[in-house]
Amino acid sequence: MIPTWLQVPSLAEWEKKKLNPEFSDSRDVGLKDAVRAGWYQNDQNELFRGFPISAGDTVVDVGCGAGGATLFCARTGAHVVYCDIGQDSIDRLTEKVKETPARSHQGVVTNCMPLPLESNLATRVISMEMLEHVDDPAAVMAELARIGKPGALYLISVPDAASENLQKPFAPPEYFQKPNHIHIFSKEKLANLVTEAGLEVIDHTGYGFFWNIWICLLWACDKAAKTPARETSHNGVQPPFYPILDDWASIWDRLISLPEAEPIRKALDEALPKSQIVIARKP
Repeated sequence: MIPTWLQVPSLAEWEKKKLNPEFSDSRDVGLKDAVRAGWYQNDQNELFRGFPISAGDTVVDVGCGAGGATLFCARTGAHVVYCDIGQDSIDRLTEKVKETPARSHQGVVTNCMPLPLESNLATRVISMEMLEHVDDPAAVMAELARIGKPGALYLISVPDAASENLQKPFAPPEYFQKPNHIHIFSKEKLANLVTEAGLEVIDHTGYGFFWNIWICLLWACDKAAKTPARETSHNGVQPPFYPILDDWASIWDRLISLPEAEPIRKALDEALPKSQIVIARKP
């Protein structure tokens, strides 16, 4: 018999729990955590600290997925070009971008080999959680370098090797199979990939301890409850959640609300980040 704490409530029951002002929605906590780590700095128009976006920029987001990065850039008034392998993803994102003050926009369906974009196009190039999926990361990285103008800034993120190696013994097998994660990048490997494409690394950091533990708990619960394999990205998981995930979100929410706990958050992000992030420049 499945214990109560391992039973997923109905969406209506979960939404009722959320009405409690003390309740912590994992998605909201994840956003708070990301902002503290340097993401989505609205006051400075920085997608990530050190990666500013302005209305004069031409931004290319390769592997845009649900489009969070594209939409942040579009809200600054920039020209945004968003690329993904799925037509449905592009169509959904286009409808959202139309509601922003982006000065222009273009959706592109592509597998990146090659990118159907002109050389020296972009002042900002984004590739978040994409390179681990492709057959030839070096070839894709070369394409990213090609489309940037001299002086362009790059924001590249991939899952951190510490996180991937932690999860390997118990992650669903398909997590490390096509079309999911078929490459694991050490910090050195990612830095070399960027520099060998002709870019200069400006900053190299990590974040996401909260999501790292969250996903581990999700998989443990799925296995215990014999739940079929699901979307493996935290960005794709929707409520209702297992009670233990709500509990973890509540604990982390309370912890990071304490100014005194900021050094702890930073240390845990450095020790066991979900993702590593590189900011680079094209000479």
